[in-house]
Amino acid sequence: MTTLGEALAFARQRIDRLDARLLLQYATGCSHADLLARPEMPVIGPAGEQFVAWVERRAAGEPLAYLLGEAEFRGRVFQVSPAVLIPRPETEVLIELALEVLAGRAAADVVDLGTGSGIVAVSLALECPVATVSAVDLSPGALAVARNNAGRLGAKVDFHEGDWFAPLAGRRFDLIVSNPPYVAEGDPHLELNGLPHEPRLALTDQEAGGNGLACIRRIVADAAAHLNPGGWLLFEHGYNQGEASRNLLAAAGFKEAFTHPDLAGIARVSGAHL
Repeated sequence: MTTLGEALAFARQRIDRLDARLLLQYATGCSHADLLARPEMPVIGPAGEQFVAWVERRAAGEPLAYLLGEAEFRGRVFQVSPAVLIPRPETEVLIELALEVLAGRAAADVVDLGTGSGIVAVSLALECPVATVSAVDLSPGALAVARNNAGRLGAKVDFHEGDWFAPLAGRRFDLIVSNPPYVAEGDPHLELNGLPHEPRLALTDQEAGGNGLACIRRIVADAAAHLNPGGWLLFEHGYNQGEASRNLLAAAGFKEAFTHPDLAGIARVSGAHL
């Protein structure tokens, strides 16, 4: 019979030490303290089988978040599945800028386009209670995950299935936020760091020979028709898309277009207002 210590040693030969520990804890229900103080504890059959299967999948490049079914974002645990992107810390820049726009308002209508797992919409609903938050996604699978996260975390979000602004006909907002697909189709990075396991539709605009801006172009072009006077548009983008994003905003009639870096100093979010 395998013990906790033996299982951990087996996994550490194949995957990162922290990943090995987390997978063993999830598979067996043991704590970090158990691993340190009682490595001789036996690993019961089904738990051991689950652990070995997870280790092999992680060694093959499947992201840890998909194996565990959850990921942390802004101190909250969000459920994730292969139907949605894994939350990334750089998206916090989008949240922080949105909260600055909403600060001091008695009320605000906000929509999150391409909500995925719902991290942006749910975070804004919880951190800005005066905001009425809507969220849109084309993927029924993603919306199921997002609705579940909103329910689990107690966030009131109105979800819509559709293509960008399509389900929002006639509606106007004070703030539009989005983390759209912005990786150029064919970019070699799509084959690295677990990205082959994440939904392609959420990563790239799938425009052959394009530059990754197709979705951003559509959002910027249609945003003004769905914003109240003085309304804001904020969106995440790639490291080399800041200038192009500002040009698109200016061409669409937005004012004071800017680009804000993430904590690593990489251009991450652009925005402007009417």
